[in-house]
Amino acid sequence: MAPLPSPGSAMTVLVTGGAGFIGSHTCADLLDHGHDVVIVDDHSNSSPGALRALREVTRRELAAYRADLRDDRALGEVFARHPIDAVIHFAAKKVVPESVRIPLEYYSVNVGGTVSLLRVMREHAVRRLVFSSSCSVYGDQFGHPITEDEPPGPVNPYARSKLVCEQVLADACASDGGLSVIALRYFNPVGAHPSGGLGEEPRGAPRALMPCITQVAAGLAAELLVFGGDSPTPDGTAIRDYVHVMDVAGAHRVALAHIDEQPGLRVRNIGTGAGTSVLQMVAAFRDACGVHVPYVITPRRSGDVASLVADASRAGREWGWRASRGLAEMCRDAWRFRLLHPKGYKG
Repeated sequence: MAPLPSPGSAMTVLVTGGAGFIGSHTCADLLDHGHDVVIVDDHSNSSPGALRALREVTRRELAAYRADLRDDRALGEVFARHPIDAVIHFAAKKVVPESVRIPLEYYSVNVGGTVSLLRVMREHAVRRLVFSSSCSVYGDQFGHPITEDEPPGPVNPYARSKLVCEQVLADACASDGGLSVIALRYFNPVGAHPSGGLGEEPRGAPRALMPCITQVAAGLAAELLVFGGDSPTPDGTAIRDYVHVMDVAGAHRVALAHIDEQPGLRVRNIGTGAGTSVLQMVAAFRDACGVHVPYVITPRRSGDVASLVADASRAGREWGWRASRGLAEMCRDAWRFRLLHPKGYKG
């Protein structure tokens, strides 16, 4: 396997799901650091407007293709057109309650797409992959920050699909000694690009906490639905490790810089190491943005877990990566995007 270009040289990186929330911010980070980006996205949960926003905030060009990752032929054509050095794989379905309702679709898209990608990578001799995994693979069994050595215990189809993908990647690495994969497990990326030009715009009604908060703050919804007030946490609401999306984006770029250090599959947590409850996040938004967000507590959703916080110290020790942005910055950046784009990328 040829070495990666030196840190000061440009790589050509294929980003699957590159128009999505985390994918688009990772593309912005890559472009800002001189790399070239090729995006494959079917826009099933993303807006083509993110591509325009990417070009505007980075003042860089990029190649983008609309395709289903499970279409080997279409994906192979993308690889044939570009000298791909490495792949960052985001494309997946990711809504926990929806995964409980339509689990087969989650396995088809998340696992099937990963298998197709690995097949096409092998055909085109591309052997570097950073995989977007999730701390949800750990399940609801820990009340402390979780290290990578803890046993997984996923409790919903979404989390199980991510763990199956990791197992597929491990098997692929075992069969191909030249394949290098880093799986990054993170849970709740929030915030937006500091310019306000790029942010989170889910298709349909938002389900993640921060876009729901900003929707209520902007008067687009009457109140925030807080799912569950009886969890075994200090205030009864679920605790998550919220991490700024730009910190997560940088983690993918840093992982690429270390991908050649050893073959096989490596798993690393990405987070702040600090848990924040839903009600604490609502208060943080109020304090940072000066906007009151009314809420109502409703029953817990199937598949949700009470607390999930990552110990990301290994990425710090080995790569020097650490989350640098706090809750206030997460809230202010998300709010800036909402104010500049009250109707998403359309307005």
